[in-house]
Amino acid sequence: MFQSFDSSSNPSLSAPRLAALRDRLAKAGLDGFLVPRADEHQGEYVPARAARLHWLTGFSGSAGIALVLNKRAVIFVDGRYTLQVRNETDPALFTYDSLIDNPPVKWISKNLKPGTRLGFDPWLHTTGEIDLLNAAAIKADITLVAVEENPVDAIWQDQPAPPLTPVELQPLAFAGELARDKLARLAQAIAVEGATHAVLTDPSSLAWTFNIRGNDVPHTPLALGFAILAANGSHHLFMDRAKFSREIEAYLTQLAQLHQPEAFEAMVGDLAAQGARIALDPVLAAEKLRMIITAHNGTVVAAPDPARIPRATKNSAELDGSRAAHRRDGAAMVHMLCWLDQKKPGEIDEITAVTALENFRRQLGEETQMPLRDVSFATISGSGPNGAIMHYRVSHESNRKIAEGELFLLDSGAQYQDGTTDITRTIPMGQPSEEMRLRYTLVLKGLIAISCLRFPAGTRGADIDAFARLALWRHGLDFAHGTGHGVGSYLAVHEGPQRIAKTGTEKLREGMILSNEPGYYKQGSYGVRLENLIVVDPATPIDGGDIDMHGFETLTLAPFHRSMIVRDQLSPAELEWLNAYHARVLAEIGPMVDGQVLTWLEHACAPL
Repeated sequence: MFQSFDSSSNPSLSAPRLAALRDRLAKAGLDGFLVPRADEHQGEYVPARAARLHWLTGFSGSAGIALVLNKRAVIFVDGRYTLQVRNETDPALFTYDSLIDNPPVKWISKNLKPGTRLGFDPWLHTTGEIDLLNAAAIKADITLVAVEENPVDAIWQDQPAPPLTPVELQPLAFAGELARDKLARLAQAIAVEGATHAVLTDPSSLAWTFNIRGNDVPHTPLALGFAILAANGSHHLFMDRAKFSREIEAYLTQLAQLHQPEAFEAMVGDLAAQGARIALDPVLAAEKLRMIITAHNGTVVAAPDPARIPRATKNSAELDGSRAAHRRDGAAMVHMLCWLDQKKPGEIDEITAVTALENFRRQLGEETQMPLRDVSFATISGSGPNGAIMHYRVSHESNRKIAEGELFLLDSGAQYQDGTTDITRTIPMGQPSEEMRLRYTLVLKGLIAISCLRFPAGTRGADIDAFARLALWRHGLDFAHGTGHGVGSYLAVHEGPQRIAKTGTEKLREGMILSNEPGYYKQGSYGVRLENLIVVDPATPIDGGDIDMHGFETLTLAPFHRSMIVRDQLSPAELEWLNAYHARVLAEIGPMVDGQVLTWLEHACAPL
């Protein structure tokens, strides 16, 4: 089983831990301390050792930060977690605020007294974050203090050890490009930025660059470490050698000089002292790195991680792998959807559904000799009102049966060695209401709008986000999350920098994989989300047009629920897309299933 259903939060532990932290801060002459949900790599998932926010507060979400002061403590979360944070933490100890509308950089200016000394761990905040905090601190006459030792670590007596899972090679058949060729490309990019070196802090970039994978964090096949790449080709990799087999160590030795992680800070300092111009990504690189470089009279070059765009623009081997993974995953989803349609109201609960889907994926992986390596994130399995919680995570405490007249929102994904998947379908249990059907159809119209879009080179995710919302807007409705996130190639299911959202400023390039997932959520009642993964196609001419236009290829293959679609709400063009999509699902998935499942699929994919 890849997913735990234990809430693992115990708010009663927070009071003594807060007291111990405040005592530690007082002894250090600090009036407060920032505790982010982050590690040195700024990834979505952190190893158990770095789960400081969870340990201190009980909040287990993937984004948030606590500000602990002498007599109060605030937890900042985004809209996905406003309900969850209250369920997992003690409101007698914490107040809550918005990470988006009133983040710490705004909050401290309005709430902290002049002269306040606010501590932070420079390994856990990016240079870009600290620039903003410094500006706010100066304005409010507050002093930011970078601590040498994290005070949470100092009081966390049973803090887990760093992970030491084995590193494995990502074969060329799936990677599509030799690591030495990637390194040569990145070295040229570093020189173009006017730098002599670049520090890779993102483990996804490390994995992609060196064609390696690991298992150091949940649900994403990453090996934690750092790299210093050089424009002259003299590269350094910092990773615990206990993770390496003889084969892996011999392979990596051909690509870079290998060092234990403890040598990383000294190497950065030595290069800086030698006059190196070291590129740091302001969105990813820890403030500690900038402190080391400037302390040794080196030069910091603010530049994007050189691997981010090459990693995001998938090559032909990665795209072929993703297509194969989606066919296999589609067959598992069809088994799941058929299984759900046979269940009576009240017969199954949310955890039973998660377990069934995992088993279907595991079985299809074994039959095709491409094993399910992990789920790509904790499955969102929300029935009725739980489906209205956008990033709901089922636990034994919250688990509920899927009752008559309810909608069941199932958002899940898988990690296979040839690709990463992410799919959402919303399924009725019994007879849905007409309101549910209408709003499902409006969400479907948004998904179709993105699927059919043609757009010129240079278009950003922010430029097309509204197309997914127009049908909802016409009815006075909307959803409070982005329309789509980037997806990796047997890497992070939430991969930047590409995204379809109001904040999506990255240009959409050929080969980028994104999700297409509009939704609607009626608090306390039900939620609807529909999601396919799509990939940006090459730009091609349009008859009679002046410029070539990109479009999207849909990767995900699973039917939408017929009984939820209000046919009269679909335009002829939308209906044509839907029928063509279902015909493709039947053509590609049909040969992979048989018997009762095939019969179900033929009915589900029949023209509407």
